[in-house]
Amino acid sequence: MLSAPTAQAQVTTTSAQDSVIAQPKAPEAAPKAHWYDKISLRGYVQIRYNRLLETNPQLKTEYDKSVGDKGGFLIRRARMVFSGNVHERVYIYIQPDFASTPSGSSAIHFVQLRDAYFDLSLDKQKEFRLRVGQSKVPYGFENMQSSQNRLTLDRNDALNSALPNERDLGVMFYWAPDHIRKRFSELANGRMKGSGDYGVFGLGIYNGQTANRQEANNNQHIVARLAYPFAFKNGQIVEPGIQAYTGLYTVTSDQLSSSAIKGGDFRDERVAASLVVYPQPFGFQAEYNVGRGPEFDPATKTIQTKSLTGGYAQAMYAFSIGDHNFIPFLKAQFYEGGKKAETDARYNKVYETEIGLEWQPLANFELATQYTISDRTTKDARALNNRQHGRFLRLQAQFNF
Repeated sequence: MLSAPTAQAQVTTTSAQDSVIAQPKAPEAAPKAHWYDKISLRGYVQIRYNRLLETNPQLKTEYDKSVGDKGGFLIRRARMVFSGNVHERVYIYIQPDFASTPSGSSAIHFVQLRDAYFDLSLDKQKEFRLRVGQSKVPYGFENMQSSQNRLTLDRNDALNSALPNERDLGVMFYWAPDHIRKRFSELANGRMKGSGDYGVFGLGIYNGQTANRQEANNNQHIVARLAYPFAFKNGQIVEPGIQAYTGLYTVTSDQLSSSAIKGGDFRDERVAASLVVYPQPFGFQAEYNVGRGPEFDPATKTIQTKSLTGGYAQAMYAFSIGDHNFIPFLKAQFYEGGKKAETDARYNKVYETEIGLEWQPLANFELATQYTISDRTTKDARALNNRQHGRFLRLQAQFNF
């Protein structure tokens, strides 16, 4: 009788042990995701030499300080992009440049902010967006196109004179259907040299004094753009566009060559048309703008509001040999008018032809060669009629990461 309870206890104990062994373990909780885990890092570096086969060392350009006399090797851009969706409706983008040259400085390779903005999606499909901060202004396809993607080493004078550095501080509204946003992304990320996703329709308000400069008047600029990438059955994509902006630009005292020249507020407005045929394999790109803005007048030695006009056309052809990608190109441009951000809102007249080849043997390396034939005339209070023409061969090595 004493052994029965003992045996029963043993059985009970054994059953309990079996039960514990058979019971599955609770799954471990997934680590909590932090916003900074969603940030990606990428960038590129461009190193140039511009003085091969040079015929006139006095020929210079504001777009590249290493062109002409005393020019040498130059790190033209060294950029890193921090970006990511920190929320299902919030996307951030921050881009510093580690090789900037501040206006009026003889030193090079300063760190300067290029972009710092966030996109706030107004709907779940992210078709309607607000972009707040310093970003590219939607005026001109080549202005919006990243320098990492652009074929020619510099942007055209005609449309870039509207937006030196292509950026300003403000608020932009963009709209595009979801499938068109995907198309814009594919065009920018592939080998078709897209401009990025600036919507089918864009409308914005911004300071108007160009990037990294304080507002100088009580009048903001307004910009609007309409563009659509049509896809045809043969695979070709054609993107026509139209854009315009208006506002007041203030020529500030630091832009003047002497106290005898007066600055002030000037009407600044333009309208432009764009046409892009993406290279598959033949490509074509053209833009033209007209408008008015501040311009130095050599006859009166004053800055006045004057008309301006100019544009460019570019042809290209993409092909591959093995793993090597090639795009030869030909570009011709013309511009006549003032450049509001230059000294005394300098008058410019530009005729330029560029013939080049981009070679990409690796995804992380590109080499561009470009032969430039240029005829440039500038007029400001220091040089009332400075005309320089010449030819030179340019080389650029680009590293992508």
